[in-house]
Amino acid sequence: MYTRKVHYYETDQMQIVHHSNYIRWFEEARTNLMDDIGFSYKRMEDEGIVIPVLGVNVEYKTMSRFGETVEIEATVKEFTGVKLLVNYVVRDKKTQDIRVVGETKHAFLNKQTYRPVSLKRKHKELYELFKNMITE
Repeated sequence: MYTRKVHYYETDQMQIVHHSNYIRWFEEARTNLMDDIGFSYKRMEDEGIVIPVLGVNVEYKTMSRFGETVEIEATVKEFTGVKLLVNYVVRDKKTQDIRVVGETKHAFLNKQTYRPVSLKRKHKELYELFKNMITE
């Protein structure tokens, strides 16, 4: 679970979080997830892998406001060894009201050639970590 406070600069004149910020929060939560499993983005890039975002889906349920604290749950929904689907649920920490649900789609690419990489063949440790994180 990734926790963060809503900052003033992320809001509009009504002190409601601008919709684009949730996508940034997804990235923060995904980066935190990678740190938690012991395979940071830096380590992945040091090993020659990048995972660009191929697509984003977001459904806005209720509004987050300046001063609130939210919890972002990031879970691996699908993993093929070449592609990854991460689901997100953003909740108000105090009330547990769901603010946003969404997902991001990614591909694992060679950092030099930008060609797809099979983690099962080239990076077994990372493959096993993701495989064991899949949630239904």
